[in-house]
Amino acid sequence: MRALTCKVWGPVADLIIEEWDDPVPDDEELVIDVQAAGINFPDVLIIAGKYQDKIPPPFIPGNEASGIVSAVGSQVSRFAVGDEVIVAPRGGAFAEKCKVHQNAAMPLPKELSFEQAAGYAVTYGTSYHALKQCAELKAGETLLVLGAAGGVGITAVQIGKAMDARVIAAASSDDKLAFARAAGADEVVNYSAQPLKETVKELTDGGVDVVYDPVGGELAQQALRALAWHGRYLVVGFASGDIPDFPANIALLKEARITGVWWGTWAARNPGGQIQNMSEISALVTAGKLRPTVSETYPIEEFEKAFELITERRALGKVVMTLRS
Repeated sequence: MRALTCKVWGPVADLIIEEWDDPVPDDEELVIDVQAAGINFPDVLIIAGKYQDKIPPPFIPGNEASGIVSAVGSQVSRFAVGDEVIVAPRGGAFAEKCKVHQNAAMPLPKELSFEQAAGYAVTYGTSYHALKQCAELKAGETLLVLGAAGGVGITAVQIGKAMDARVIAAASSDDKLAFARAAGADEVVNYSAQPLKETVKELTDGGVDVVYDPVGGELAQQALRALAWHGRYLVVGFASGDIPDFPANIALLKEARITGVWWGTWAARNPGGQIQNMSEISALVTAGKLRPTVSETYPIEEFEKAFELITERRALGKVVMTLRS
């Protein structure tokens, strides 16, 4: 099979496409013929050797894909050959075939194309876990989403609305904010042109209940100060490249919670909860409350162009690579 391969940690431009042996499933694993795979900012960090979990090269990156089951292990009970599925492997998605434990797979909702489904598992899984388990977001509360037009940000906007929260979308350009508003945001803030903390406090008469932050950097300080009493700050990622230092006195004065969100590890530790979450997400898709949005699709041969949208923070929604014509 063809696979996008990281031979040595470094920039995306150093990746190569080469032949690998087809994967063989263990007892509780399934193999899929990958139709499309989603790209996420953590993929850039993994390829560079800068992620929390370092994978020694050579390896095939990629953590979410959609496709058709082509082989199953002897103890697989949830899927059969021919099923159309969404999978969240811990690596290996950027290939014509990948294998994954059956608990990290879910049926592909009939409402989604393979391209939409490819950008589904990590982004919606992360945001749903963040808002449900980590923040315990309640109907009527106010949610501030930073990087609201990006891959995970736009899913947080949609899920927040599906949970009946008031959603404030924050992003760096008017085009991105128009995209977030079309996804359901109630209010928008252009933090390139407006002071984030002051603008959010004006919109909320005092502060937000939950901050969803996949950006980090200097915006984190302003967003933390925009929390209301008993607010919850979700540390989702650092797309800006800078990891913020949080002043503990702000958390004290607001009795606020600062909570890390590491969906992949949570899902591995809580397979039952993960399956339940994905079932609930699928129900929201079927009900029309969630609309997976793919901004750009590239064949695997054009992987550099696809990754540039992520690293330059130009993506509106999800960027996907197709593995088959």
